Amino acid sequence: MDNVSKFEAEGGEGGEITRPEDEKSDNELPGIAQAFHISSATATAISVCIAMAALCFPFFMKSLGLGLDFKTKALSYATLLFGFYMAWNIGANDVANAMGTSVGSGALSLRQAVLTAAVLEFSGALLMGTHVTSTMQKGILVANVFQGKDTLLFAGLLSSLAAAGTWLQVASYYGWPVSTTHCIVGSMVGFGLVYGGTGAVFWSSLARVTSSWVVSPLLGAMMSFLVYKCIRRFVYSAPNPGQAAAAAAPIAVFLGVTGISFAAFPLSKTFHVAVAQALACGTASAIIVYRIIRKQLGYLLDKSNTSDSEANQVTPRPRRKPSSSKNIGFLSDIAGPKGDQLKIVYGVFGDMQILSACFMSFAHGGNDVSNAIGPLAAALSILQGGMSGNEIVIPNDVLAWGGFGIVAGLAMWGYRVMATIGKKITELTPTRGFAAEFAAASVVLVASKLGLPISATHTLVGAVMGVGFARGLNSVRAETVREIVTSWAVTIPAGATFAVIYTWILTKILSCIL
Repeated sequence: MDNVSKFEAEGGEGGEITRPEDEKSDNELPGIAQAFHISSATATAISVCIAMAALCFPFFMKSLGLGLDFKTKALSYATLLFGFYMAWNIGANDVANAMGTSVGSGALSLRQAVLTAAVLEFSGALLMGTHVTSTMQKGILVANVFQGKDTLLFAGLLSSLAAAGTWLQVASYYGWPVSTTHCIVGSMVGFGLVYGGTGAVFWSSLARVTSSWVVSPLLGAMMSFLVYKCIRRFVYSAPNPGQAAAAAAPIAVFLGVTGISFAAFPLSKTFHVAVAQALACGTASAIIVYRIIRKQLGYLLDKSNTSDSEANQVTPRPRRKPSSSKNIGFLSDIAGPKGDQLKIVYGVFGDMQILSACFMSFAHGGNDVSNAIGPLAAALSILQGGMSGNEIVIPNDVLAWGGFGIVAGLAMWGYRVMATIGKKITELTPTRGFAAEFAAASVVLVASKLGLPISATHTLVGAVMGVGFARGLNSVRAETVREIVTSWAVTIPAGATFAVIYTWILTKILSCIL
């Protein structure tokens, strides 16, 4: 609870505090040694071990093309390294979507976030990405245009991986949270336009992607604004904020798990049975969360019940006219709780935020690993002569390879984008972080079910902004927002430009080899 007392000393829930160390972190990001509080020698050793593993592991993979000629094996090895590079940059940039707010609010330390996300990202990539269609066959390129041009298509797939990875690395270096999906889409579109013509691109897909630049952050901001205002209205203004938070948590878990179970993991094809099973999962999860809260914070909850003074720790609304205090409106400014009430509220929402971050991390590993592994699997199929049909089934060793790449990038550079989402947009606490994550997860879940064009990265960034707007326009750092929005607008053109350049280089090299 040290960060609770620290936050109270800095002004509670309502103020925006600027500290000298924050000013420094806005201008420069720490290295891996400073980020994890380890020695430079240890950080170097970790980086060297990851690099050696990335270079050696492909030799033990069946997907390397055992039994094929040396030239094909060498190209397969290079293809696996291209896929690893893209996966590494996904881990360095996109994983911050799940864990950045948890780190920024203090619910998890940076080391805890990286270890937790590493396990969940790898598990999600291995368990949920078993049969993933290649990115080329998701409506970006018209594959028929490249029939009979296997070498060109192979070069284009590798170039798309390299181009998307390059732009992600640039963005990660500066701490910009960009969409990996947009990176790979921009790269594929650039390759398709230059080497296949305008008929090689599904323009409707590109329009859906660009529209998500506006739709995603707006929906995320509006949803998080409402969630955070609900917390302040129905928790902070309650006679006993701690009890209100403890009661609200199981309700939020019930709604979240029920929606996730029904939309993302349907347990039955029959609608009524699926709804009943989703409700059962939500109820069971709510009961478990309630018991965990009682076990961890029961002594404080009992204390707040038996002591009138502790039950009314919400600070009075200062400098408020009598006429305006008779009715607390939804948009009214409400002072935060203090003392044990603050400990209970932060304890409850801190646990809730960790749960939501874990789910987002697991889902991200299962979904976004396809951005790296999809083109990789397609390229291997072309190279090894196994490309047939309309769907490419990705082997488990390739999925594990992508999961390893995501974990490696997260461990080595993930702290950079985490710092932007968790600290540079607006000051986060457990309640603010939970509001942002819960809102982003809800928007992505509903949009995915309805087939709307949504970017998880843009939605979460918008949700963090929405929490800041709920506290006042001055609570959002305009300079950081401008940098992020600019990086979004540049993502597709940058990926396309890099892809064209890399394809030209690779075609020259392949013409000499093949």
